[in-house]
Order: sequence, then structure tokens, then C-alpha cells
Amino acid sequence: MDTFLPITLTFNLYVHCIINTINRYIRIRSYKLYRKHGDGPSDALYQPHKLEKWGDLVIKTVHTVTNISLYTSPFICMYIYKKGLYTLEKTQSMVPLFAGVGWFIALSFVVRALGRVSNPKYLEFLKDLTNTSIDQKIYLQSIRKYDFEFNKWPVSYSVPPKTSSTWLQTNPFDRCANNDLSTYQRVAIQVLAYVAVHTFGLRLIYPGTLSLIQTSLWNILIIGRAQLVENYNGIRAKLQSADGNAIDTMFVDNRSLSDKGKILVICCEGNSGFYEIGIMPTPIKAGYSALGWNHPGFAGSTGTPFPSQEHSAIDVVMQYAINELGFEVKDIVMFGWSIGGYTATWSAVNYPEVKALVLDATFDDLLPIAQNQMPQSWSRLVREVVRSYADLNIAQMIRKYSGPVHLIRRTKDEVICLRQGLVNTNRGNNLLIKLIEARYPDVTSEELAILEKYVGLLSTQRAALERGQIEESDRKMLRLISKHMQDLVTTHCTPLPEDIFMRIMDNIAANTK
Repeated sequence: MDTFLPITLTFNLYVHCIINTINRYIRIRSYKLYRKHGDGPSDALYQPHKLEKWGDLVIKTVHTVTNISLYTSPFICMYIYKKGLYTLEKTQSMVPLFAGVGWFIALSFVVRALGRVSNPKYLEFLKDLTNTSIDQKIYLQSIRKYDFEFNKWPVSYSVPPKTSSTWLQTNPFDRCANNDLSTYQRVAIQVLAYVAVHTFGLRLIYPGTLSLIQTSLWNILIIGRAQLVENYNGIRAKLQSADGNAIDTMFVDNRSLSDKGKILVICCEGNSGFYEIGIMPTPIKAGYSALGWNHPGFAGSTGTPFPSQEHSAIDVVMQYAINELGFEVKDIVMFGWSIGGYTATWSAVNYPEVKALVLDATFDDLLPIAQNQMPQSWSRLVREVVRSYADLNIAQMIRKYSGPVHLIRRTKDEVICLRQGLVNTNRGNNLLIKLIEARYPDVTSEELAILEKYVGLLSTQRAALERGQIEESDRKMLRLISKHMQDLVTTHCTPLPEDIFMRIMDNIAANTK
């Protein structure tokens, strides 16, 4: 046994060298191909040979087991300790097992490689992908014929990197959202909030980052990309943000089809939304050009959707639209759905010349919704997590934007209503009140009280009131509500019909003349 360990280590090193050598020549660890565009219907994916399929299945299984092991490592270590498996003798007895597993994994890589090099379709893809000697634009056109692992895509556009802040500069413990607590209580809740947001907290806010959700939607996302590329001539691109994240984008250019195509609609998705299956089809079908992107940590995009990374992501998307795609800021409309209203509003505030801001099923502030979804006993912890790490206060930001704003309220919204089915608890109402309060300083406190009374009504009820005999102040508030908000009788996740989007755009154009 004493001589078996160095021999095994030598064999493993030898296997590692073999893997690296084969990887260099036939790419056995990279370039997973999903589809060649135009090769059959949009739901027809690349069909690997049996060898590649078998090798890939083993590698995926090992990857999944490894991830599960990392999450359950404390329990595994506890089990090893209780069983006394940590001794040198026990460890040495496990060496043959691990060596055998290592050889089996290495064999799987080799088998997958053999399956790939025996597939003419894969070899054609590999030839196009590795032919980097040609012009950059021609090269991008050639690889856009394929859908493959996004981390292998070349960067199409990047912005200068920003200087990374030190931990002391961004120290989350410098601030506290519960200042009324005593010192030791503040320290305790800050530590809990830090742990919560870096484990499950941000994933609850952005479920689209969960690998389980992405895995379950993976084939649907591939089909969605194929439809955007093949039906609308979509152009996929990788952008590199200032903080180093890769942002997955899709651009549909309708400038050659009509004058409406000269307006670019940048689509900001919800917390479980992806551009592949999100809101992009609405402006596209309405005749506008559209640019979709995925949040950091969603599908092909890297990173984590903390506000700072969200800011960097939408900023590089804006810079790409202006400098690479050739749109002027005044011809860009920000279109945000649900939590995407945060990045859409941030962009409108930081690019104040944008044509308009359209927010669909968007809330005013994340905190009331988060507290409503969690137990009352967690209220302080939720406040600390939101205010310190995910302070998505759209109402506060929207005060700084003076351009056209239009809100769409879902009357059956089950997500941003504090009480399901009660439209007067929809947090979009609060967003509208804050918008009108900031935009119309001549509105009196009495008129604001009238506004709060009427904003919770359905649009049909407000229209009936406006046709009747009412005070001029009431009529003024009803008109302001109608100017900035309209109802859609549906739930939170129903796609916005393109005819409604066209009417909104027509109203924006009429009001800006």
C-alpha cells in the first residue's frame, strides 16, 4: 500500500497529461454545440453521435454530483469523522477507488472527443470556430450560424474596466437599516443579512440565477434563441461590462422595414425572465428594433445580479446600442417588465435623453413586497438584506427622470399586489403616486389625497367617474392617472400584446411633439 500511492499519483498525472494533449488538438473539454441555425425546425437540436452522447452524460453526472457534494460538504465531513475515515490507513484504502473514478472520467472525455471528431457536422462547426485568421466581422458572421456554449463566444463589444473597490471601501457592515437597535443587535443582524444574501437571499429575489431553473428551461431557451435568429434575423453578441462580466445579448434590427424600426426598444426582463422567452417579441412584432439582454448570472451572462453589477450590465448594453449598433440616445426606449423596471429606470436616469420609459407590471420599492412574502418575524432581517444589498427603490430613482413615462398595471397581478386579487394593493399604484408627486410640483396635498383615492380603482371605474359631474380637481387627477398609467386585465406573466405597446408608443410620440 505504501508504494501504491505514489504509483497511483503518477498514473493520475499521466492521465492528466493525456487529457491536456488531446484537449489541445481535438477540444475534448470545450465547445459544446447545441444547434446549427437553419438546420431543421427551431426545436431541432444538434444530434451528437452515441459516443459523444455517452461521454457527455457521464461528465454531466460527475459535474452534478460534484456540485451537490460541495453544498453538502459539512454533512459529508461529519460522516467521515464519525466513521473514522480520516485516518491515513483509511485514506490510502480509498486511493484505488478514486484512481478508478479518475480513469473513468478521463475515458469519458476521450470517448466524447472521438464521438465529436467522427461527426461531420461537429467538425464543420469546429473549423468555423477555430478559423480566427479571417476578418473579425466575417468571423462573427460565420460563428453566429451556430448556438454553442456562450463562454466560448468572442467578445463583440467591451467598455474600459473600472477600478475594483477594496473591501474597506465597500464594507457592508458600515451601514445598517435597523439603526434603532442596540450595538450588539445591529452587529448580529448585519452578519445574518450578509450570510443570507450570499446564500439564499439574492436567489429568492432573482430566481433566474438558480441552476435548477436554468437547467429545466435550457432546451426552451435554445429554441427561443433559434426563433429570434431564424425568424427575425437576430444577432447574438457577447458584451464585456466594466466589472468584467460577460453579458449575453440579442439584437433584432427592423430599421430597413419601416420608420418605426429606427427606434430601438431595450428590453429589461423580470427576475425569472430571459430574453429568449421574455418581452422582446412585443416590440419586434410592433415593428420596432429590439435589444434584449440577460441579467448577470442568467443563462449565458456571468456574474451575480447585485445592483452594482446590474448597473454595469445595462450600461454596457446602452454603450453597445449607441456606439456599435448606431442608435442615438433620443431614439432609444427603455422597456422594463417587473423587476426589470429597476435597470430600465436606472438607464433612463443616467441617459436622460432616452425617448421614453415604459414600465410593465413594475413596483415602487422591493422592500414592501419582500416583507409581505416573508414571515413577520423576519421583517428586520428582510429590511437589512434589501436596504444594504438589494435596494431596488424605483420610485426614488424615477423622480430624477423628466422624460415620458408610461406604466402598465396588471389588474390580476399575483406578484406585486400585497393582497392577491385586490388592485388597490398593487405597488404600481405607489409608483404612479410618487411619479406624479415629483413631476407636478403644483399638485396640492388635497389633490394628492384625491389621487390616492382614485389610483386604486380600475380604469373602467375611473372612466365612468370622468364622464360624470365631478370637481375640477378630481378631473385633473383622473387625467394625470390616464396619462401615465393604463390597466391590462391579466396576470403578471402574460405577454404584453403588441397592439397595446403600439398605442403606448403612439401616445408617447403625440405627447412629445
